[in-house]
Amino acid sequence: MEEKLDKAIQDDYPEDFSWCYGCGRMNEAGHHFRTGIQNGQTVTIYTPKQEHMALPGYVYGGIVASLIDCHGTGSAAIALHRKNGQEIGDGSEPPRFVTASLHVDYVKPTPQGVPLKAIGKVEEIHPKKWKVTSEVFADDKLCAKGEVMAAVMPDTFLTK
Repeated sequence: MEEKLDKAIQDDYPEDFSWCYGCGRMNEAGHHFRTGIQNGQTVTIYTPKQEHMALPGYVYGGIVASLIDCHGTGSAAIALHRKNGQEIGDGSEPPRFVTASLHVDYVKPTPQGVPLKAIGKVEEIHPKKWKVTSEVFADDKLCAKGEVMAAVMPDTFLTK
């Protein structure tokens, strides 16, 4: 049975911010990554589809990078939301982040057909800039490591 998250920060994003190809619930073609808390760490669980193949039996690295990217911004949102005294699912609108930088190291080929689990650690660099380091596991084997510098999304991103 695949492990699932009950609550995810992306579930609380307003519709106008829920279109990300990686984690937006409104984007029908997207991946629908969901980031929550397990055992005090941020976690995103995702099973790549067959079309996310690089070579038979292995996942395309871009999917792994996308997972690390959205896990990073979601983790930063959780951390700032908690710093502000809020929790996932409490009815309050969480802060929103964009990626300032993304770095990925591929440790070993990522096998196809198994759930991937990104686990993150969050560090506040500045009130508007957070660093998230992530490790991505497949069947408890480390496949990739990454770092996201996440910046609080400027209000101007949603003005037309």
